[in-house]
Amino acid sequence: MTRLETSDEFCFVYSTFPDQDAAMAVARALVDAKLAACVNVYPPMLSTYVWQGTREEGPEVAAFIKTRRALVDDVIAAARKLHPYTTPCFLMLPIAGGNADYLSWAREQTTR
Repeated sequence: MTRLETSDEFCFVYSTFPDQDAAMAVARALVDAKLAACVNVYPPMLSTYVWQGTREEGPEVAAFIKTRRALVDDVIAAARKLHPYTTPCFLMLPIAGGNADYLSWAREQTTR
């Protein structure tokens, strides 16, 4: 397992979307812009939350955006422009390490 220097350190940006189409539109834009090496979009899940004083429940899809820590602000700014939610969830989750060959590939994909 390899730990990368801070500027090349990888992380996930986690987000939720109302449906697969919205998530995939953001995923494609981020990969095409080399802001993400890969985006995993997970099938529908059920979410429960309070929005504007009312408990809401409904399906959402989750996306894990694989990127470098140095690009997180750019990833969030680009995704926010395309995100259909008024207040989208963007959480940065650190990655402690991984296999060197995958991280090398991911680094190449996110070179801007």
